[in-house]
Amino acid sequence: MLPTPEDIRNHIARALPCDVLEVRGDGHHFEALIVSPAFEGKTRVQRHQLVYAALGGRMREEIHALSMKTLAPGEYKG
Repeated sequence: MLPTPEDIRNHIARALPCDVLEVRGDGHHFEALIVSPAFEGKTRVQRHQLVYAALGGRMREEIHALSMKTLAPGEYKG
């Protein structure tokens, strides 16, 4: 069964505190906007690593592509 945007959103939300968490996708390719205080003081690579850790093996096994915009709360202009 293909992962849904809701599946991905739930996995991220369980691992990271999120002020904003939006995920769109078609089962293979996904886009996410993640605003989290956990990203404060982190580089873009470190932020993406936190999200990959939240998703665990799903990134290799279920999710073929995930484009992310990762922001700290002070960077988000919603």
